[in-house]
Amino acid sequence: MSVELQAAGEFSPRQSAVLAEALRLLVEGGDKALTTAGLARAANCSKESLYKWFGDRDGLLSAMISYQASKVRTFERTGERLNAQTLMEHLELFGRDLLDVLGGEVSLALNRLAIGQTSRDGSRLGQLLLERGRRQIDRRARALLDAGRRDGLLRFDDGEDAYRTLYGLIVSDLHVRLLLGERPDAQKFPSRVRKAVSAFLVLYGSEKT
Repeated sequence: MSVELQAAGEFSPRQSAVLAEALRLLVEGGDKALTTAGLARAANCSKESLYKWFGDRDGLLSAMISYQASKVRTFERTGERLNAQTLMEHLELFGRDLLDVLGGEVSLALNRLAIGQTSRDGSRLGQLLLERGRRQIDRRARALLDAGRRDGLLRFDDGEDAYRTLYGLIVSDLHVRLLLGERPDAQKFPSRVRKAVSAFLVLYGSEKT
């Protein structure tokens, strides 16, 4: 499987299981626990299969991040027309998934590891998190906002500014607090997202919304 296909989150069930195991090893044992031999044993597969699917270590990390980012669902159906109700549902789905992923042990471990490696020469984890994680999520969410504008439900001149507003309303400083050790209260995520989406629609919604 090519890196381009992996970046789109199109993993087979077997590859997804291997990536989930790789993420578990990373969370439980840190960077040093994620070795090709250790992953092959834990996932009950050969090292040859790992190299074939993911290439080198950076390729594996890239696939892990893409797999994690694919858990944030957004607007994927090309040509679907939105109405006020479906737009709100898509926005709230995006927000809930985003908080669930950002607040999960896996993403927190990846981000803490990347922050710890920032000063190391040759460390690419932070760059991979941006390219294969954050930007994948951003791209899909922007497509939703663009579809909302196309269907006359949203009004904005700069899609990037509108998206950053949405992201900021949903996440605020929560991710920083979680990275610093605050425990997430996932039961409050749906209410937080509803308020954020409502505020976003006040700012950017058209008469239809």
